[in-house]
Amino acid sequence: MQYAIPTPDVTTVAVTNGESFPVRRIYCVGRNYAAHAREMGHDPNREPPFFFMKPADAIVASGSTIPYPTQTADYHYEIEMVVALKGGGRDIPVEKALDVVYGYAVGLDMTRRDMQSVAKKMQRPWDMSKGFDRSAPCSAISPVSEVGHPSKGAIWLKVNDEPRQQGDLSDLIWNVAETISALSGLVELAPGDLIFSGTPEGVGPVKKGETMHGHVDGLTDLMITIE
Repeated sequence: MQYAIPTPDVTTVAVTNGESFPVRRIYCVGRNYAAHAREMGHDPNREPPFFFMKPADAIVASGSTIPYPTQTADYHYEIEMVVALKGGGRDIPVEKALDVVYGYAVGLDMTRRDMQSVAKKMQRPWDMSKGFDRSAPCSAISPVSEVGHPSKGAIWLKVNDEPRQQGDLSDLIWNVAETISALSGLVELAPGDLIFSGTPEGVGPVKKGETMHGHVDGLTDLMITIE
């Protein structure tokens, strides 16, 4: 087939075994840790899971230096465990949901918080506050064969070696299997999809010249510097 323009590059994430994982879509779960839901002014006991998206090419590899984005003066970090899918489908039962998981990584859901706040007040979409360029840093993916399915363990973020976020995977309101099942009731999932599973409390701003160090027990750490 002859295309009218050069075909776009395929976005990939490194895998700890030396392979590359092609990215199809990026889904993010909003307010999936109770303490974070509360710090954002919401009641976690009354809210079903909800989702938003980032473009695949928002991925940034660990070790990268990225520019402070335009149109914001309040650029926030949100540390998350990322779920990489090898399978998919619609209406996946909870008890079968982990069968479609390829592996796990450490990610950052970077947010233009001031822009998001304005969008919320004006009842407009969040897209440009969440799905902008380089808004999805991600570490190398660890396959399930190496790490199993993490369900507990520390998740934290440091900025310039100062602790900013701290939580435990066991504190997820909706666990990985439940999240996959719920999301598959809204869209058909497929191999190559990434799911950012939510962030613990302590979100806040990062500034030019600062380095973020993200960690989830058992996975490869994530390092990103802002210029």
